[in-house]
Amino acid sequence: MASSTSTSAAAKPVAGVEVSIPGSDKLDWISLTVPSSSPPSPSPLSSHTVGSCDLAGCHIIKDDPQSYIVWRFHKSIPNALELFDVSPSKEFPSSGLRLVFKDALYPFAFLYKNEVKSGSTTTYSLVTVTVSGFAYLCDIRSPSSYSPGSTFPANDTLEISIRSNASLGEITAVTATPGCLVIGRQDGSISCYQLGKIDPNSPGFSYELRDDAVIGRILRNFVSRVRGAGAVKDIVISDVHGRKLIFSIHEDNALRVWDLLNRMRLLCLNLTPYQPQGANLSRLCVGSIDMDKDLIHIAILYHSASEQERNGITVYSFDLNTEEKMLFSHKPSSFDVPLGEGKAIDIKMSSSKLWILKQVGSISYELIDLDCDTESSSAYKLQEETVGEQLFQDSDDADLIWTSDALCSFLKDEALNFLSSIFLRRLIQPGVYQSLALRETFLDYKKFLSESQFQSLSLTGIRKEIVGIIEREGANKNLNLSVYNWRKFCSQFFQHWRENNLPYGLLLDSNSGAFGLIRKGSLSLFRPLESAEQLAFGSSESVVSHLSDTSIEPQVLVEVLACIKSISHHLGWVGHAFYQESLISSIVSSEDIISQLVKFLEAGFGPSSPASLVTIFGSDAYLAKRQSAQKNQRKFMVEILLSLHNLRSSATSWGAALVAVERYLQCLRPQKLNARNIELKSGYGLNYSVMVQVMSQVARKMFESAFNIHLFLAYLVNISGQVSLTQADVAKIKLHLFPLVEEILVQWALVLYAGATPTTRPPLEDFSSQLSSLQIGDADKFSLRKRLGYIYFTQACLLDFPSLDGGRDSLSSSILNLTDLIDLTRKFISSILWGTDSECTASIFSGLITHLTPNLVRHGQYEAAENLLGIVDTYSRNKRASQREQVSDSEWCARLHLRGFCLLMLANAELDSGLKDQKTHESIRCFFRAASGLEAPQILQNFSSETGFHHSGEGESVAVWRVHYYQWAMHLFEQYSISEGACRFALAALEQVDTIAEDEFSEPMSTVRGRLWANVFKCSLDLKRYGDAYSAIISNPDQDNKFICLRRFIIVLCEIGATKILCDGEIPFVGLVNRVEKELFSKAERADLSSKPNLYKVLYAFEAQRNNWRKAAAFMYRYSVRIKKELDLQMGEAPYSNSRISSALQDRLHALSSAINALQLVDRAHAWLDVSPNEACARVSPLKKPRNGCAENYISDLKPEQQGTQYCVDLDALEKEIVITSAQYMLSLRDSKFKLSGSQTLSNFVDVLIHENLHEAAFNVILKFWKGSAMERELESAFVSMAQNCCPGTTRKESSRSNVRSALLLSAEDRMDDSMEDSPVAFQFKGSGQWEALEYHLENYRKLHPRLPVVVAETLLHTDPYIELPLWLVHIFKGGRNAKSWGMTGQESDAATLFRLYINYGRYTEATNLLLEYLESYALSRPGDVINRKRMSAVWFPYTAVQQLWCDLEEMQSAGHGVEQCSQLKKLLSQSLVVHLKQIKLDSEDVLSSRP
Repeated sequence: MASSTSTSAAAKPVAGVEVSIPGSDKLDWISLTVPSSSPPSPSPLSSHTVGSCDLAGCHIIKDDPQSYIVWRFHKSIPNALELFDVSPSKEFPSSGLRLVFKDALYPFAFLYKNEVKSGSTTTYSLVTVTVSGFAYLCDIRSPSSYSPGSTFPANDTLEISIRSNASLGEITAVTATPGCLVIGRQDGSISCYQLGKIDPNSPGFSYELRDDAVIGRILRNFVSRVRGAGAVKDIVISDVHGRKLIFSIHEDNALRVWDLLNRMRLLCLNLTPYQPQGANLSRLCVGSIDMDKDLIHIAILYHSASEQERNGITVYSFDLNTEEKMLFSHKPSSFDVPLGEGKAIDIKMSSSKLWILKQVGSISYELIDLDCDTESSSAYKLQEETVGEQLFQDSDDADLIWTSDALCSFLKDEALNFLSSIFLRRLIQPGVYQSLALRETFLDYKKFLSESQFQSLSLTGIRKEIVGIIEREGANKNLNLSVYNWRKFCSQFFQHWRENNLPYGLLLDSNSGAFGLIRKGSLSLFRPLESAEQLAFGSSESVVSHLSDTSIEPQVLVEVLACIKSISHHLGWVGHAFYQESLISSIVSSEDIISQLVKFLEAGFGPSSPASLVTIFGSDAYLAKRQSAQKNQRKFMVEILLSLHNLRSSATSWGAALVAVERYLQCLRPQKLNARNIELKSGYGLNYSVMVQVMSQVARKMFESAFNIHLFLAYLVNISGQVSLTQADVAKIKLHLFPLVEEILVQWALVLYAGATPTTRPPLEDFSSQLSSLQIGDADKFSLRKRLGYIYFTQACLLDFPSLDGGRDSLSSSILNLTDLIDLTRKFISSILWGTDSECTASIFSGLITHLTPNLVRHGQYEAAENLLGIVDTYSRNKRASQREQVSDSEWCARLHLRGFCLLMLANAELDSGLKDQKTHESIRCFFRAASGLEAPQILQNFSSETGFHHSGEGESVAVWRVHYYQWAMHLFEQYSISEGACRFALAALEQVDTIAEDEFSEPMSTVRGRLWANVFKCSLDLKRYGDAYSAIISNPDQDNKFICLRRFIIVLCEIGATKILCDGEIPFVGLVNRVEKELFSKAERADLSSKPNLYKVLYAFEAQRNNWRKAAAFMYRYSVRIKKELDLQMGEAPYSNSRISSALQDRLHALSSAINALQLVDRAHAWLDVSPNEACARVSPLKKPRNGCAENYISDLKPEQQGTQYCVDLDALEKEIVITSAQYMLSLRDSKFKLSGSQTLSNFVDVLIHENLHEAAFNVILKFWKGSAMERELESAFVSMAQNCCPGTTRKESSRSNVRSALLLSAEDRMDDSMEDSPVAFQFKGSGQWEALEYHLENYRKLHPRLPVVVAETLLHTDPYIELPLWLVHIFKGGRNAKSWGMTGQESDAATLFRLYINYGRYTEATNLLLEYLESYALSRPGDVINRKRMSAVWFPYTAVQQLWCDLEEMQSAGHGVEQCSQLKKLLSQSLVVHLKQIKLDSEDVLSSRP
């Protein structure tokens, strides 16, 4: 009778854990269409429902190395088959083949190495069958041989029809072996096709295996005659003692075994007595031979006829008789394995083990491991459970929020960043991360990225995208909402992860013992548990007894584990994550995390912001969840107190319990192996990547177990009064157990970080990196560099890996078996923590210093290396002096040296200025601390390839070595433009130099000091510490270096616009003033005038600060000369911009003003500048003042070289220049087309100014440049121009200076003709502005030249013969409104002059009226004026002019021009003159009579 073995979940211990193969979820498929010549099938030849299941399998091609060909069949695409080749010696492939057939496929594929075409490009051959009745043999080459979307080569395809035997029944089962395709049919027969071995058209290509009379007679001695066989349910080919045997199960519950080669049946066994009643056989699995027992196991899967979902397996054990005719025993032993609810997806069998992959829910699965000898079963932990734990999917979202709220409430501003880092670290790690699931999660959040965009995202880019999604959900508002959104995101991701990773089938390598799981989107292996892991997963008492010694009761350790499990279950997985992040991050200390967790365990949930929780859950749900949390808290308090009471009762004292805890901690410690037994070698392949994954899993489980103990001990101390814990016990926990568990936690944290943290791609900053990108050099190194930055390639993958004992090379030949995998993982962990130096007896972190971190630094993984070293550094600093182990000085120095280097590299790449400064200061601190060690000279040279410091310090003093070390650090900081560090190390080197004797160094100390001070100067200047930079200049003993630094100082200040530093007097420039002047002036002469700052102005300010006013004036005058030359060049260009000209003139005006102001502060005797044409600048200290005869010519735009060799410029010359420049500036604002520079006369310039109505400027020029008669002449010319401007109706003459007097030479007839022509009745002036300007300036300047009114009147009368002189001008001639009444005499511009002008210009009417006015005034004198009138010569009239007027009138009258008008004028003149002459006669007689 068959015995029964239960496989219920509660009774099965955990035997192992699933390990994902990194990169197996990232395959690019090359789709190929398989050609077919068959016509469409009217009906399928297979009873198998199309697309009814997902299925996968693996075929091992035994070679060196072995190849594992994996195929997958998806029910969603039933006519496609996916293939990819996995080799242990290589990385997981990046691409696979997707073969698309014409018809739907039977869910079966067989692959084998084609021995016939082994020398060709063919890799392996594929046999598959379509449900329409066609078999295909395809010779498969490497995926790189095919183009995506193309057609599979017809030459590599063999298609045969198996429909010719359709009368035999439908296809019910298919299997194959190289050279033979075996098909089971509905009628119970088995058809064999020698596919690939014999030509399909040859005789004997196909044959059948069927129960008939011949076979019955052969087997008559063993079995009775056989009735017709039932339909074949499953069929398997297995190799038994070198014979190919076909095992088949039939619908009639019969098991048949056939010899394929001899085509004879070896066994026909009715299984009905062995099977449960009503069982229907469905699946067959044949194990390999147990050579020790000469036994073979066969497992048959069945399902209940009444309940389809209830499955079971019956395991049969057949004895093999190789020496007898009957190979199999006719009475096998058996036992039954009920599977309960659910269905079996796949089963695999070895010589003594049976693995059952079972689906127990819609998306829940379990893997059962059954020992066929002992009939015991266990289970494997699948990835669904592991990934769910990592993403906090095993607990309610409310529990996660409660705990996170308690842990992050004291972090304040850093809480959100800390929380984001936790979730990102768990999402983006091998074994959890899946690109397809993440992209689908992005789509759920409306984040649309094309496939190319998503694939191009770097690790940093993925983090930014995830954080961006969480922030858009409003997670940055408060902590609780952030936790809720993060868990929601993880839930979405986990849902897609499960959908994309459905289990399809099992993989088994019978030779190595390795087995794995083929999923929809990935591939994984299984590993056994470490002994300490068995405790963590809940081991049996036998394991506990094994871990306990004779002095400890096993029950005590059981109770300890129960207490730990109670706390862990109440808290969930949050505590582990927060504690791990606290070790890596500097935001919060691990002690604070433990303290907050203990408070949470004691007090339970106490929300810091209930309002946000109400917003998340709703008021009713929040109240219910809070009540549930309080209920769970009360339940936990009761259970933990009872557990602690039971623990104390079992141990009889807390001391014994603490001994058990310590014993458990010793089991959790990483195992330090003998370094002599560990041989490391470089390489990377599938086995290596799996080893890293196993190491990460082991480290995580050990870390979690140690953390649970730490939390248990902390909680025990906190409630010590409630559980009667003595002070001695408390002291033991604090002084012994806490340091022990913290050490274990740090060790496993280091291993976990190295195994789970992806590498980063270093930036290509230097030439060597760029050469590396060109594949120049070692191919292995280039391949390694290509892997950097991939999530699946973690930090531990950069290390050398241990090899198997005894020189075995199975790491590259086949997938590792379970024993070797764990053994190599232990060696790998030991090499990471302690290194491989057998002589090393240093601390627990020696391997980190000598092995792990240098490798990371060598490959540019600075952040990872710094985090690892930071964990150790924090741990070392937090340990008490009494607890701190004796760490060697060399190890301490090496750790600080490497950490400082990593921090510097990170600071160089950091974009945030605050973080950059923080990392820079920490790096400086580490370098200084490293240099202070006594053994530093010996140990730091070992890291020359990583950091570039090569100086050994052998045979020299520590001070000399430190000088070299500080100089190396200085140059390193300089290389990355971090001046703060370079400056500090340069100063530190100078400090050491002062303590070194002259003969101790290899070069002169003055040279070293000069070089170091030059570096101090450069760094101070970069940091804008100008005072420190100046101090470095004057401290430099090397004169050449000093002057180079000074020049650089000036150049940099000018370039950054910080010239105020030079001029504000803060820096004295003792003994360097002349150098500064020279450098500034040299730079000013070479610089463009438009550059900022203007160095001439800087020189002016520099000299003004030192009261060197004459030098200041000289520099500003030189600036004005430069502007003048620039103007000449600009004016020579056509067209030129008036705005540029105006700006330049304004600058020159300011320059001249500044020069005048400065020169006015100089003693009058020295207030002049010596200007020589061959000198760049005016000399300020001549022995003798040169003659100044050429200054005016220079000012008036004549080249000085044409006038003399030397002249001086004094205040008067500068004032003249400023007058000219001011006038030119105002002229430029009028958009005048007059040429502002060049060889132009001042007279012409004045004319232009008058023409542009710039009268004031014109008169300033005249008064400044001319004196005496020359000035009067220029004034006359100016007023002539102004008067002409007042006559708009006339054409302006080109030269007013010659036309003024030429008008006086006109003939009388011409003048009369002009004056007597009719004039317009009304005359419109150009505008009042011109007349007002003429009146204003005439009134001001006629005092300087009284004849100016005459010139104005003459110009007006000459210009316009019809003009009426303005009254204000006539009044000037009349001497004002109160003119004297005794004649027409007066100043030069008197009435007589006006009278003559009227006559000269034919204005006879105005002349007659003017004469009559004065004659009447004379006659009507007041009595008081009569006495004055009668004095000698008191009265004068221009009688000659009167006579001329009379004559002119007569001439006109005789000529017949205006006869009547002339007659009237003559009549008036005659009458007035008669009266006047009579009065004159009387006055003359009175004068004569009055004489004595």
